[in-house]
Amino acid sequence: MGFMFNSNVWRPCAAIWLWIALVLLLQNGRGVVSDSKYLIGLGSYDITGPAADVNMMGYANTEQIASGVHFRLRARTFIVAEPQGNRVVFVNLDACMASQLVTVKVIERLKARYGDLYTEKNVAISGIHTHAGPGGYLQYVTYIITSLGELLDAGVSRSPSAYLNNPAAERSKYKYDVDKEMTLLKFVSDKWGPIGSFNWFATHGTSMSRTNSLISGDNKGAAARFMEDWFEQKGIGSSYFKGFGADGIPQRASNIITDLPNNHHELLELAASFQSPAGRPAASIQTVARRVRGSPRQDNKPRFVSAFCQSNCGDVSPNVLGAFCIDTGLPCDFNHSTCGGKNELCYGRGPGYPDEFESTRIIGERQFRKAVELFDKASEQLTGKVDYRHTYIDFSQLNVTLPKKGGGFEVVKTCPAAMGFAFAAGTTDGPGAFDFKQGDDKGNPFWKLVRNLLKTPDQEQIDCQQPKPILLDTGEMKEPYDWAPSILPIQVLQIGQLVILSVPGEFTTMAGRRLRDAVKSVLTSGGLGDFNSNVHVVIAGLTNTYSQYVTTFEEYEVQRYEGASTLYGPHTLSAYIQEFKKLASAIISNQPVQPGPQPPDLLEKQISLLTPVMMDATPRGVNFGDCDSDIPQNSTFKRGDLVTVTFWSACPRNDLMTEATFVLVEFLLGKDIWIPAYDDDDFCLRFKWSRPSKFSARSQATIEWRIPESAPPGVYRIKHFGASKGLIGSVRHFTGSSSAFVVT
Repeated sequence: MGFMFNSNVWRPCAAIWLWIALVLLLQNGRGVVSDSKYLIGLGSYDITGPAADVNMMGYANTEQIASGVHFRLRARTFIVAEPQGNRVVFVNLDACMASQLVTVKVIERLKARYGDLYTEKNVAISGIHTHAGPGGYLQYVTYIITSLGELLDAGVSRSPSAYLNNPAAERSKYKYDVDKEMTLLKFVSDKWGPIGSFNWFATHGTSMSRTNSLISGDNKGAAARFMEDWFEQKGIGSSYFKGFGADGIPQRASNIITDLPNNHHELLELAASFQSPAGRPAASIQTVARRVRGSPRQDNKPRFVSAFCQSNCGDVSPNVLGAFCIDTGLPCDFNHSTCGGKNELCYGRGPGYPDEFESTRIIGERQFRKAVELFDKASEQLTGKVDYRHTYIDFSQLNVTLPKKGGGFEVVKTCPAAMGFAFAAGTTDGPGAFDFKQGDDKGNPFWKLVRNLLKTPDQEQIDCQQPKPILLDTGEMKEPYDWAPSILPIQVLQIGQLVILSVPGEFTTMAGRRLRDAVKSVLTSGGLGDFNSNVHVVIAGLTNTYSQYVTTFEEYEVQRYEGASTLYGPHTLSAYIQEFKKLASAIISNQPVQPGPQPPDLLEKQISLLTPVMMDATPRGVNFGDCDSDIPQNSTFKRGDLVTVTFWSACPRNDLMTEATFVLVEFLLGKDIWIPAYDDDDFCLRFKWSRPSKFSARSQATIEWRIPESAPPGVYRIKHFGASKGLIGSVRHFTGSSSAFVVT
């Protein structure tokens, strides 16, 4: 079963805003003639951000500091509009989550330019939940055409003991303890044919570990890169290189190189004529002009955009081999995820264990392959209106009406935010420290004393959060400013028979199922408009802001990590269901909803602990861009080999190389023309930056290229681009090149 969009297309152009770590790319322009109802716009922009010195967001590991690029992060956007009618915008960020502060500021800028065309009501900004992107963009102290198919091997439950606490009758309705369904939306232009796809599937962005220091979109970012390259390499798009590697993921192989030399001696002679030159100044535009995916489009055709969006991933891990003790190799304790009572020794294993890059590739490839399958067979066309509802809710004191077992109703309340002891235990994707453990519903006297130094929860809060033992009473901690949000946005976007629920957190599998079912029951109960039994409801997790986890009431009682991180107490999920049902009813009845209380803007209160780059330096007689460790002369490599070169470099924060690249692998065409083959947005190429000490002005860039199986034989070289900062603060760009080498 599949859905497609047939539609007019807005060409990519017009408006780009970069604010903190977010780029929202909107497109406008002349519409292509079409008889179909929807207008659509698709766009993508680089949001990689600082590749040095910034703490990464996700694992709460203060030692996980960015120091290079695995591959680039992007913001991918679609807009769907009715001509002269409603429109909705969905932005998918290669980031850990959306930020309330970023969302507020983006909406402010949109309103300044477009008036009421784009507001918080019809714009959704969502994160894929990579744990390998720069942090520092959250404003609260705690955080400084659709197709359906099953994907069975890209996620497992990391809290099965909590899932088992859900009613047996409810569990019996589902084959698996995590959602295996991927929902894909395919965009098709009357003029250009397929131009993009967005899909939703639940699995954590934790294939890359808590010790990784390279910026990476993790498995979902990788899947998006694979799919966009796959489409371009089908011959529909334009690219220098195309092909598939032996590992099954797209790799570029030359489609313009002819008469390749097959004489190894001749290749070595060619390579020998290109020894590493001294580093030299460069224009900043060079890195933009030379990047691999910057080639001009044929006939002004829009570039294909593919996004792999997050869903109810709260208890879903990509480390599908299971959790094991690193000291004994035995499985971790089932209930507490400990090894001999210690959580620090329990780690999940990805399918490429012990290689986290390989695990990322495999989980990304599995999502990519399923998306291609759904993309190719999508057939059900979306029809009907475009609509939306949005409101803000104060989750710290919300009355929730629940049915009683014996009949009638009772009113319960949510609580001010608080985190339990098991929060500090972490998960099998990233364990915590000290003597915390998951499944702790009692707490520890020593850590309660430590907690009380910050804020002692009163009895009302303790009772409200039961059975959670409170470690951090974040909802009532206000110094130096709010530690946790209380006012959250919830949102429903409708595109025909597709309904997207924008949730500001991580719902567990069963929590997400209950929310989807509740909303679907409202939409289909009246049999009105676009909704019947064929309505498709998807959850877009980590959208518009972030408020940690949402479990079921029964999972909350177990107090594993997800329950301890469900901020607003045991009735949090019931509150979401109640309020989302109201939004669904408003769409059915075509009624407005109250906007609710506005969240705070805490921008002026933000504290930055990141010092500016003071200056960069090299040893006497050495230029920026010089090779410190070059590729040996007369080197020959085979496909699958690792090529490594180290340059004298400068801090990557001097120029983020947005829509550019720090690194190029170039191919020698003929005897004197170098063409770009791979850049730092390719999975096979890694840019690693280092300095001898934290305050040293000297630094180096090590480039590693794992030669793809589809790389054509010939002569190659590796180039590095950077920008250095002088004593007076001026920034100067430079470039350096390795000696040439042969690939056979």
